[in-house]
Amino acid sequence: MKLKGILPFARILLEQALKPGDTAVDATAGNGHDSCYLAGLVGTTGHVYSFDVQEQAIESTRERLHGQELLDRVSLHQTGHEYAVDHIQPAHVSSLKAAIFNLGYLPGGDKQITTQAQTTIKAITRLFEVMPSEAVIVLVIYHGHPEGAVEKDEVLHFVEQLPQDKAHVLRYGFINQKNAPPFIVAIEKR
Repeated sequence: MKLKGILPFARILLEQALKPGDTAVDATAGNGHDSCYLAGLVGTTGHVYSFDVQEQAIESTRERLHGQELLDRVSLHQTGHEYAVDHIQPAHVSSLKAAIFNLGYLPGGDKQITTQAQTTIKAITRLFEVMPSEAVIVLVIYHGHPEGAVEKDEVLHFVEQLPQDKAHVLRYGFINQKNAPPFIVAIEKR
């Protein structure tokens, strides 16, 4: 297949936004895959801030980072992503070039614990306010469950209202797949 899948396309967006020395946010640490990927992109001089409300996610991420010898590049925080900005060191704000969210529930975890539209929108808003021009926020939206469908609708409504002179907003996804396939919303600050 020549078309990029959802996760490979998300990584392309992150690769284009980040260089060594930059700062990034993994707003939903999950099992640590994105935190590791971001840590590789920002290099030894950059930093990643990783957030999740679940202890299981933070520990899985810590183990994965440790196994890949990337733990020293990442700050792990067991808190909601709506508080991400409160944990970013002031010296890192100007180099905060990318953030990624995987909305839904922790793969392999409790499916009753999901991201919520209200806190996701608050997190997006707060990050967008402090990020420099050309920074990117990537949202991977998994909506094949009841709370995910609600979150999808509210997040889409929010991003569709972002002023064109402040942000470019892109939606990328497959439209002919079964079972509510995930899709990406990318926001680039102007």
